[in-house]
Amino acid sequence: MSSSSDKPKQKTWILVVIGIIVVAFIGVSVLPFLNSVGNQQQANNSTSSSPSTEQQQQDLAEQAQGYEAVLEKEPENESALQGLIEVRIKQGKIEKALPPLEKLADLNPDEDAYRILLAQAKQQVGDIEGASNAYRRVLDEKPGNTRALQGLVDLLLQQNRPEAAIGEVKDTLELAKNSNTEIDTTGLKLLLAQVYGRTENFDGAIALYKEVAENNPNDFRPILGQALVQQQQGNKEAAKPLYEKAFEMAPAQFKDQIKQMTPLLTDKNASQPQQSDQQSKTEEKIEEIPTSEPPKPQQ
Repeated sequence: MSSSSDKPKQKTWILVVIGIIVVAFIGVSVLPFLNSVGNQQQANNSTSSSPSTEQQQQDLAEQAQGYEAVLEKEPENESALQGLIEVRIKQGKIEKALPPLEKLADLNPDEDAYRILLAQAKQQVGDIEGASNAYRRVLDEKPGNTRALQGLVDLLLQQNRPEAAIGEVKDTLELAKNSNTEIDTTGLKLLLAQVYGRTENFDGAIALYKEVAENNPNDFRPILGQALVQQQQGNKEAAKPLYEKAFEMAPAQFKDQIKQMTPLLTDKNASQPQQSDQQSKTEEKIEEIPTSEPPKPQQ
């Protein structure tokens, strides 16, 4: 078990090495990171005759051997486990990263991010049951963990099980009403609205975002959610003022991310307009509304 003094180092490693970044804004997800690693690995394979690529792969293989040698003597050496996971991900060998990642999760049962990351990695390699079990293990201990619930919902939607996804969120909302468990009901409602939007229940999504906005007048997230749904439906005229309002309300650290979501936002104070190629990309992919409570703006 890790000492309390090791916690900051562990969290830094999770955030920086594995790629769990901007957690408060988009939730925990390393799938895009893992996909990018896999794509890079394919590119490496296609150019395997390159001396530099061969040298990089050889260096990574040697690093992996070194970490494995340490772990043979010290199976619970967290630095070696972390190093081995990092190397395996760089190699594009996600499946080989699973055993040390599972070991880390077991060694740090109070660190939810490890278990969530393990679930996402299992999902990436097609172990749907393993991913579901990992998410549910977190939720069994902390039913209101929106990051784990978000992951489970995403998994269910990928399996074309929208009703099951909706049921999971509604059950957690019901639990929040009928128990003393501290659960972020606002985050849950935002997550449910996301599911409605992704399943093209646009009226349900808009109605829920409006309800959250009415109950949280200083929260930019439900306003941004409405803008995203309107844009998804092609209602640009309705989406534009909502984006502007969300941008105005959002803490400074989120403004750039909101601008990147859409070409519709015209920020009079922005130093640079969106580029046309970037606009086309944002039109193709609608980003998700944050469900975790964003940090308060600095005074």
